[in-house]
Amino acid sequence: MTSDKPDVPTLADAAARFLSSLPVQTRGITPQEIHSFVRWFGASRAFHELNIPDVGAYAEHIAISSTEPIKKLEPVRAFLSFAYKHKWSHTNLSVHLHVKKPTGKNTGPGKRNTATPVSLTQEGYEELKRELERLITERPRIAEELERARADRDFRENAPLDAAREHQAQVEARIRELETIFKTATVMDVPQQSASKIGIGDTVILQEVSSGEEMCYTLVSSREANPTKGKISTISPTGKCLIGKSEGETIEVPAPAGMVYYHIKKVSQRNSQPSQ
Repeated sequence: MTSDKPDVPTLADAAARFLSSLPVQTRGITPQEIHSFVRWFGASRAFHELNIPDVGAYAEHIAISSTEPIKKLEPVRAFLSFAYKHKWSHTNLSVHLHVKKPTGKNTGPGKRNTATPVSLTQEGYEELKRELERLITERPRIAEELERARADRDFRENAPLDAAREHQAQVEARIRELETIFKTATVMDVPQQSASKIGIGDTVILQEVSSGEEMCYTLVSSREANPTKGKISTISPTGKCLIGKSEGETIEVPAPAGMVYYHIKKVSQRNSQPSQ
């Protein structure tokens, strides 16, 4: 008797098929994000074993460790859609891979001054400060773009005007966010602990024990986290395991596929005390 059940690959095989289907020039950061997804659940895990809670938990993990979770999840969402089209899963898991939005309950007129205090490294503070200054200087140029777009009297399809308005809204929203951060931000001192112990602001080179793959991370606050730039939060799974450890040690990072082991090859520590 012949079964009509489709051949369901492992996550590693599925990822390889998906990546090979993409034009090389359009892949961008896709391979990196797909391989991270596969490592998180285990390369040998059968694709059909993934479920809705799994992808939801992964989305939360990315939301904690990245300042651009939507951008980082986009390649994974495409991968899950690809898998569903090939009948490797019974459910389109891509629709469940999303970052929860703030409820907006604390945005009323009487609660505007209840911003959560933010702790930043000196480097992160200066970086956000430069970003705010750059966005403010962009305001005149954006205003000029709006005026040029409004001058187009063909309102039947004025895409430039819509784009200019959307850009302005995004810039103003980011300016407000940064201004709120600076109202409550404090710059963290480098912990006065043993010079050999890893703390916030330190840069570490890790080597995954099983694959030998090396990666370089700098430990920062959750507000500064940006894995695409090698900055991970101290509250991320890897960050939590690194705090207080030393060069030469091996850490165990929990993942759905089981423990992932990393050898701490090198630690570069901040030597100067930040001040505000």
